[in-house]
Amino acid sequence: MEEKPTIRWDDFARVSMRVGRIVRVEDFPEARKPAYKLWVDFGPYGVKKSSAQLPRWYPDKESLVGRLVIAVTNFPPKQIGPFMSEVLILGAIQSDGRVVLLEPDGPSELGAPVG
Repeated sequence: MEEKPTIRWDDFARVSMRVGRIVRVEDFPEARKPAYKLWVDFGPYGVKKSSAQLPRWYPDKESLVGRLVIAVTNFPPKQIGPFMSEVLILGAIQSDGRVVLLEPDGPSELGAPVG
């Protein structure tokens, strides 16, 4: 994997990443690539929607419900087919293409900032 260009601290500081809990998952048959529709609870920031290409790596969608994740919460909403995605759930992309969801190391308040 190639390294991205160097950014300035203020560039990074503008990214809002928060802890959320996946509360609902549905198949997303209208997506071009296999994906799920996810609803993530960010506590005082409310429940936000996301689309993620996870079925290949997480075939049991119900196993995702209740899981804590890290997401970028200040991207503008993005229309993906008939679904409006509001946050980007983060994952580590392995050398074989597998995605491993990022999560806190232990219990966390919903909506807690990551930095």
